[in-house]
Amino acid sequence: MLVLKRKRHEVVVISGADGFNILLKVTVLEIEHGKERLGFEAADDIPVHRLEVWERIRANASLDGPTISSESLALSDQE
Repeated sequence: MLVLKRKRHEVVVISGADGFNILLKVTVLEIEHGKERLGFEAADDIPVHRLEVWERIRANASLDGPTISSESLALSDQE
């Protein structure tokens, strides 16, 4: 696990294997009362979910079979 300290408005990027294409950009938006607000930017075809939502999607996929529609992914992430 990589552990970083970032200040407000500082950014972390996650790139692809080639090291040039940014897959995910995480920006510290606000730090207040010991809580951080983070902004996540990714291409439209890269899903970004909170861990608990991703786990629910994964559990539903294993019950329903190997396919999940993009509509169900979007609906699950809005909960």
